[in-house]
Amino acid sequence: MLLQIIQAALWGVSTVVAPFLFRFLCGMASEVQRVQRACSKLIQAMSLILITACKYARGILINAAPKGSHPMQVKGKSAQVLLVSSLIVVVTVAFPLATYSQSSSDPEVQQLRELVLKLQSRIEQLEKNQLSRLQASDEPVPNAIQNAAPGKSDSVPAISADRPMLDFLKSTVLDFGLDGYYGYNFNYPIGRVNLLRAYDVSSNAFSLNQANIIIKNDADVAAGRRFGMRVDLQYGQATSTLQGNAGNEPRPDVYRPIFQAYGTYVVPLGNGVTVDVGKWASSLGLEGNYTKDQMNYSRSYWFNFLPFYHMGARANYKFNDKVGFNYWVTNGTQQTEPFNGFKDQMFGLNLMPKKTVNWTVNYYLGQEHPDVVFFNNGGAPPNSPTEQGIPFQPITNAPNGKLHIFDSYLTWQSTPKLTLAIEGDYVIQRLLAESAPAHTVGGALYARYQMTHKAAVAGRTEYLSDRGGLFSGTTQALKEATLTYEYKFAEGFLARTEWRRDFSNRPFFLTDQLGILSSHQNTATLGIVWWWGNKMGESW
Repeated sequence: MLLQIIQAALWGVSTVVAPFLFRFLCGMASEVQRVQRACSKLIQAMSLILITACKYARGILINAAPKGSHPMQVKGKSAQVLLVSSLIVVVTVAFPLATYSQSSSDPEVQQLRELVLKLQSRIEQLEKNQLSRLQASDEPVPNAIQNAAPGKSDSVPAISADRPMLDFLKSTVLDFGLDGYYGYNFNYPIGRVNLLRAYDVSSNAFSLNQANIIIKNDADVAAGRRFGMRVDLQYGQATSTLQGNAGNEPRPDVYRPIFQAYGTYVVPLGNGVTVDVGKWASSLGLEGNYTKDQMNYSRSYWFNFLPFYHMGARANYKFNDKVGFNYWVTNGTQQTEPFNGFKDQMFGLNLMPKKTVNWTVNYYLGQEHPDVVFFNNGGAPPNSPTEQGIPFQPITNAPNGKLHIFDSYLTWQSTPKLTLAIEGDYVIQRLLAESAPAHTVGGALYARYQMTHKAAVAGRTEYLSDRGGLFSGTTQALKEATLTYEYKFAEGFLARTEWRRDFSNRPFFLTDQLGILSSHQNTATLGIVWWWGNKMGESW
């Protein structure tokens, strides 16, 4: 509005006042030379007035520009006001003068013509410079500049056509991770195997735990995008633990590299219901897959026992900043493809009474007994039905006992440097609906202290009562204690050294002699983790 008022005022001055003053001077003057001198002075005076007015207009434009406007747009507009208005004044005054004198050889008339050409050239040059700067700064190019800039008719439409793709790539996150270790088991176990470990399964060996590629484009309601997606690809030893268990996956090789793959949509209901459909990492239990986001290098018994992932649909609704609700319906625990017709469900509650406290409570109901068996390695009865070339057979009178998981964990950032956490779990499973239950109960305690910006220490202790052998395959009481030292060389590169002792109330762990078991195992591990991407410093 201010720009329009200023332009209207300048137009009135140039079209009304200047010609009137010119005619007045012509009538009063008796000689052509006096008219020319008077007009020259008039042009100079009008130019000074216009320059002063346009400087004032430029200051108004900058102060009144919308928040987020590109400074080149404001500068460009004020420059155009100055140059265009000056051009109007020069033309309206110089044209009558040229008509009156009828002399193209007059020095002052020639000077005016040169001034007009310079002003036109200057306008074109400013528009070219403004367009190139806007394109280099990835800011939207104003339509006026697109239309006015000479020689840009081909490139500007191309930029406009590519804008959706550029915005998509700008909001897409691409992360890479590499996690390796060297571990040593002081039991000198046969086969160099660490029992009851999820990831650091090898002893006296340089091992690749996992290599990861993460691609995601999260939903962003504030930016007008209610949908998103995420894909996590995983390779290494961890893949065999998480993805390749034939006890859960009917066809484990089909989905082995895909740790997560799901699409997101935020339903416009209340505060927004976030719905994910696909395969995602389980949030049962405190610990997660990516080592850089954990307190210790090795994983707890409970991480190894509770579900790693699920395939299905889940919904999350946040009532406010302190209370959130989760609901899942899935094919089962660690089942990308279901091995029975039952659909598992999970009900969860996230509580954040303070900014430093985060408490999660979950209940999971499932049925983890297959009603079909696949023969991935041959041995199927003749004439067996197949699925994509893999034979299978139904199980007669398949078990139908249910699985119940009660899981709760709490983290507390007690000081800026000290983090404390606690987890408690109770798991019940029956083979048949009327069978006696097998149940596993226990929990874990965690503490982490950030000594310096780069160095930290962490400890964990846990207990797992495995009555019925749901976790280890035999009834026993398992305990472990872990001490970890971390040094972060830089954001994206850290090393962890760790001492861990596992022990049981009965001989269970491997030794250097076949058939001779020990009630404990001690391990020392050096783990090194690299990660990089376009969103550093975030948890995965």
